[in-house]
Amino acid sequence: MKTFGGPALFLDRSDINTDEIIPARYLTEISKTALQPHLLEDLLIDGRPFVHGSPAMKKARVIVSRKNFGCGSSREHAVWAFEVNAINLVIAESFARIFRQNMFNCGILAVELPGREIETLFALRGTVTIDVDLDKEILTACSSEAADPVKCGFSLNPFDKELIAAGGWLAYADQKY
Repeated sequence: MKTFGGPALFLDRSDINTDEIIPARYLTEISKTALQPHLLEDLLIDGRPFVHGSPAMKKARVIVSRKNFGCGSSREHAVWAFEVNAINLVIAESFARIFRQNMFNCGILAVELPGREIETLFALRGTVTIDVDLDKEILTACSSEAADPVKCGFSLNPFDKELIAAGGWLAYADQKY
């Protein structure tokens, strides 16, 4: 089974939409790989451009954000841009419904946590690595500047858990049909 987690990138904003995840001008690309360098290139945090292509972004395997992540258009390109950048886990207080399902369909884990737990993750300093125990439905965040890890429980419905365990919808369908 695929493992989920790794170095975390924190996007301190609610309502990050699919146009900010992958700008619409790249939707004519014919391969997922062509989307790779454009992930988050139009994202603004506090009215300022996000540092697109930073070393922290290139190392990231986990995104932590606020409410309503993935709102906007329902296209799969936004999830594909995460996939080709090896992002395997997005944690937020809430997700846009279709975006969340596209994540599971592509084998990327979407974890919803209550606001107080999101705040606890954002309070971590230094380099943060987050790992997931999918069977126990627990994520563990370790910070280079904190002695004790932060543990958060989450829940997935059985079907989404099967999709993730299989590696996404296509792999699930291959196993079942």
